[in-house]
Amino acid sequence: MEKQRLEFFRNLLNARLGELLAEAGKTVTVMSSSKEETFPDPTDRASHETERNFLLRVKDRERKLIAKVREALKKIDNGAYGICEICGEEISDKRLEVRPVTTFCIKCKEEKEAQEKQRKIG
Repeated sequence: MEKQRLEFFRNLLNARLGELLAEAGKTVTVMSSSKEETFPDPTDRASHETERNFLLRVKDRERKLIAKVREALKKIDNGAYGICEICGEEISDKRLEVRPVTTFCIKCKEEKEAQEKQRKIG
C-alpha cells in the first residue's frame, strides 16, 4: 500500500481511537460518580439495572474495538496493514475505508460467515 494511503488510515484510526477513549473516560466518570440509588418501586430498579447492563455491554464492545484499532495501528507500523489474514491478498481500500480495523478481504469474510452459518444450522 502506498505511504500516503497508510497515513490516511493511520489518521483515521487515531481519530477513532481518540473518540473511543474519550467516550470511555466519560462513562467511567459517570458510573463512578453515580451513587447507589434507592428505588421504592421494584419496576424502577429493574429498569435502571436493565439500562446499566445495556450500557456495560455497549462499553464492552467499545473496549474490544479499541483493541482492534490498536492492533491495526501496529500492523501499519510493521507493514502488514491491509493484507488479508486468510488469503494474503490486499484488502480493497473501499473496504478499509468502511471498516479500517478489518483483517479479511471481502471474499474471505463472506466465506467465513457462510461457514459459521453452516455450523449453526448443522
